[in-house]
Amino acid sequence: MVDEETGAPDSTAVRTALWRAMHVQVDPPPHVLEDEIGLRLAAPDADWRRRPDMDPDATRGFRAAMVARARFIEDLIAERAGHGVTQYVILGAGLDTFAQRRPETASRVRVFEVDQPGPQAWKRHRLDELGYGVPDWLRLVPVDFEASEDWLKQLAAAGFDAGRPAVIVSTGVTMYLTEEATAATLRQIAGLAPGSTLAMTFLLPAELLDAADRPGLRASKEGAQAAGTPFISFYKPPEMLELAREAGFEDVRHVSGASLAERYFADRADGLRPSSGEDLLLATT
Repeated sequence: MVDEETGAPDSTAVRTALWRAMHVQVDPPPHVLEDEIGLRLAAPDADWRRRPDMDPDATRGFRAAMVARARFIEDLIAERAGHGVTQYVILGAGLDTFAQRRPETASRVRVFEVDQPGPQAWKRHRLDELGYGVPDWLRLVPVDFEASEDWLKQLAAAGFDAGRPAVIVSTGVTMYLTEEATAATLRQIAGLAPGSTLAMTFLLPAELLDAADRPGLRASKEGAQAAGTPFISFYKPPEMLELAREAGFEDVRHVSGASLAERYFADRADGLRPSSGEDLLLATT
């Protein structure tokens, strides 16, 4: 358990924030996503770039995948906001910085960041320290998932209107959950107002990865196991689509990592491309 007052974000959230910053610092432009605010929030040691998991060459595919999925989601938010959707829910928000980097878009919607109480209290403190604060349109919603708190109930208490459409995002979570737990979350979201959209990432089985990316998946699995947060669920795209249909979604789509590579990394002189292994479910009520 993380202490509610002093708990810091988990290592996965920090690593993602650092990779996003590395994309700006070591990859040549054009940058798919410009985010060094997460680095400022995390405030790592001065030698953070020397960490083995920050090796600029060994991790280039991973950091490209992180910025690709973030860019896709932020493009989705902008598009849905343009169609009148005014609620954006981030499940397991970690060190997400959309509200700080894109206030012109974020302030047009109400952003709900859902996370464990400890890391979220820590993030609120850091936002205050850095001068960003928490504007009225940004709601930090603490939910103790380990105690099986109802996140929808907590969301409603924070001002979420279940009768109005929303965009709900869950990235980097399903691999830690049983299929039953993911199905339960899908059913909850499928019951939201018509026109609501879910974007959820999932990991592919090793046999569907490019051969060059399989050692990276194996290393990630071993690292997660050693950290006490093992990967327990992998999905073939048709399996994830069927899970969403069974949960009650009317429109389900598979967004492959390869399609994001084509969308955001085509014709780069440096050859930077996202690693394979993580795809997205895009489902609408």
